[in-house]
Formats: sequence, C-alpha cells, structure tokens
Amino acid sequence: MTLILGLEGTAWNLSAALVSEDHVLSEAESTYRPNYGGIHPREAAQHHAAEIKDVVSRMLRGAKENNEQFSLDQIDAVAFSQGPGMGPCLRTVATAARALSLSLKIPLIGVNHCIAHIEVGRWQCGAKDPVVLYVSGANSQVLSYRAGRYRVLGETLDIGIGNALDKFARHLGLSHPGGPKIEELASKASNYIDMPYIVKGMDFSFSGLATAAKDAVDAHPDAKADVCHSFQETAFAMLTEVTERAMGHLGKDEVLLAGGVGANNRLQQMLLTMCEDRGGRFYVPAKKFLGDNGTMIAYLGLLMLNSDNTTPLDQSQVRSNYRPDDVDVTWRNERTIHRNR
Repeated sequence: MTLILGLEGTAWNLSAALVSEDHVLSEAESTYRPNYGGIHPREAAQHHAAEIKDVVSRMLRGAKENNEQFSLDQIDAVAFSQGPGMGPCLRTVATAARALSLSLKIPLIGVNHCIAHIEVGRWQCGAKDPVVLYVSGANSQVLSYRAGRYRVLGETLDIGIGNALDKFARHLGLSHPGGPKIEELASKASNYIDMPYIVKGMDFSFSGLATAAKDAVDAHPDAKADVCHSFQETAFAMLTEVTERAMGHLGKDEVLLAGGVGANNRLQQMLLTMCEDRGGRFYVPAKKFLGDNGTMIAYLGLLMLNSDNTTPLDQSQVRSNYRPDDVDVTWRNERTIHRNR
C-alpha cells in the first residue's frame, strides 16, 4: 500500500491528509478567516505558519486512531501544492513540505493545485474521461485530457467566477466567502434582471457582470435577492454553454464539476440538466472534495509517485501562475482511456 502525506495551503484553507490508493486515512485543517474584505495573502500565510504544526500533528494522531498499526515510516512521499495560488501562502506550505521530506527521508512531490481538484473528482466519482468545469476563486476553466496534458478549452478572460462573486458580496456588505451567501439570497428572488452575458468563442468574462450587479443594487437597494439571482443565472449559463460546446467539439459524454464554486446547487442543477438533455453523465464529488483540501494534493501525489514523477529539491520552488496545461500528465495514457469507455 502506497501512503502519501499531502499539504494544501494555496489560499485561505490549510489542510493535511494521508491517502492510499483505496481511502483517506486521516485529514485535518485550519481555516483563515479575514476580519474584513477578502483574503489578505500575508495574513493568510501567517495563519498557515502558526497553524501548520498543529494541523499535521492532528492529522497524524487521527491516522493512529484510525489504524493502530500506523507509523511515520509507512509514509512513502510528501506532496504539496506548488501552484497556482497566493505566493506567501504557497511558500509557507512548501517550506513545511521540504522539511518533512528531508526529516522523513522520503520523496517530495510538487503538484498542480488545479489538476489535483480534477483528479480527486475523478477518483471519488469514477469519471473516466470527462470534460471538466473547474471553478474556484481565481480560476474558471473548461478542460479535458488529450495527448499527455489537460488542455484548456476555454477560460475566463479576466477574473474567476469565485472572485467575481466575492467582489459583489463585499459590495453587499457580506463577509468572506461570499458565494454561499449570494446563493442563499438568490433563493429568495422573485424577478430576473437583465445582466451582461459575455461569452467570446470558448472564453467568458465576469468583471463586467460583477460591475453591472453592483450598479443594479445601487439603483435598486431593495432588490438584492433579485440581483443575486440574476448574477448567478447569467454567470452559470455562460459556464454551462461553454462546457456543452466542449462536449460537442470533443464528442465526450461526461462532465465533471471541480473547485469550490462547484458547491453551488444552482450551478450543479444547470449542468445536470444540460447533460441529461445530451444523454451524458454529470459528476460532482462530495462538498468536502470541492473546496481546497489536503486529500486532493495527497491523491495526485500518489498518482505521480506511482508514475515515477517526483520533484527534486532544487526544482521545488513555488509557481504562483502554474497553469494546468503546463503539466505533463504521466499517470494517464490514451489506451487506458479508450479501454475504459
């Protein structure tokens, strides 16, 4: 049994997990919550630095409680988010990962945070070769695997959908994270307000939509619920349209939803309806695997270790803008995909 320790801390959530091929042995986390506004990178990094020893210790205690035979020498490698993410947060967690790798004398594996979201979703849902809609704070992309890499078929031209929701939420005076609070307000709406619908080919844009939503609330302070509803309907329709187009272009019949914004029930409903209309299959993992978590980092680290893909210490520098299509996917191949279809 291969056992990987994973560390995640790209933004506000710090998490550590132990994962094997079959299950999650243990996981612990600590979440930074800003007193006002959005995530402050330096404050988040300070939180991670102060909490990481306790998080790892709690995770190891949990592993011992779940399996009395567990010992540190059973850990085969330590994986960490090499990027993308907030630089100060990435550097803090990478330093801890290097220290664990050196002290335990085990390999170090730097993983791409975006691809970790995808692979934990495939693992949990059993999706074989899906079109992926990856939506988080800073990222909004439609991807699919082809010829050794996850290819980006469409993406945001400005800000991610999560950041757009958070910016609008702050304008409403709502605390971080704003997405769930906007979803709750949207459920109380009675009217739809026209909003800018911006899809350009396979790409989309959210900054103009966020500005229009702010202006609509300023003009109609009593219509907050309607504006929240209209914001969601417009943004999610844009994402669903591009995802459907990607399915058509590639001839694929699976969609996997990944990333923290994927927890939104309305977005899930739109994608499910679209897939059912096309005779396709829609997959979304449990909520705990949608947000940033140590399990996804550990699981991708396991896939990489099993394909002899590790990170030398002198190549373990963090990459704040690490794109998923920069990664050589050594753990998948075309023959496996076609055999599993």
